[in-house]
Amino acid sequence: MPFNGLRVLAFESRRSTEIAELIRRQGGQPFVAPSVREVPLAESNDTFEFAERLFRGEFDMVILMTGVGTRQLNRVLASRYPEYALREALAKITVVARGPKPVAALREMGLTPAMTAPEPNTWHEVLAITEGRPERRIAVQEYGRSNPELAAALRARGAEVTPVRIYQYGLPEDTAPLREAARRLAQGEADVVIFTTAVQIEHLAHVARETGIEEAVLAGLRRCRVCSIGPTTTEALEQFGIHPDLEPSHPKMGLLVHEAAALARG
Repeated sequence: MPFNGLRVLAFESRRSTEIAELIRRQGGQPFVAPSVREVPLAESNDTFEFAERLFRGEFDMVILMTGVGTRQLNRVLASRYPEYALREALAKITVVARGPKPVAALREMGLTPAMTAPEPNTWHEVLAITEGRPERRIAVQEYGRSNPELAAALRARGAEVTPVRIYQYGLPEDTAPLREAARRLAQGEADVVIFTTAVQIEHLAHVARETGIEEAVLAGLRRCRVCSIGPTTTEALEQFGIHPDLEPSHPKMGLLVHEAAALARG
């Protein structure tokens, strides 16, 4: 078996059971520590203000960065406006999807985006596919964190950019598995580590810092084979001095585990 009994840490939250099974199928010993919780913003005033402007025709383009955010936006607006209001407003303007997840969320609403960013589905690809477009009044549905680089690049083209933040990233309600993962890394009890989103390394470092073992955890990571789902996650890891050994040929979780196993075997 490719992992051949190696100890594999992962930090996936929504699909934690699935990634553990994928690791087992490849012969690894999984320990999955959910590291992220998507927390809806307590105040939705900015979201409703965006909706009013959208319904008045004040945007030419909406960029949807995540499927979760697209669905949450629809749910929040449906609490005040007719269920079809967002769908009808988006149908009148240019909609850009960062990748397959917002495309799927749009499909549930009966919509198809005008443009979809290709792999690896980062903001760089969003910027590339919108190059030369005439739209100048642009709303960007943000995910758990702001993306000042994308906003700045769009503004540099002369666009008026309105960020629309629907939710934020928080630590999981139960941080015990994440703390245990930190302990294992600090003690050298892991061989392969898999990161599937950028915020995972930040939350891992946060809990390690709280217990006084951050440097030991980062040193432990440098001794492991570190595998990253894609460029945005790699960039976040590099900010902590961690240089991944692998990005998969396509940014898919199953392929990431498969290619991580092949790397470990090699």
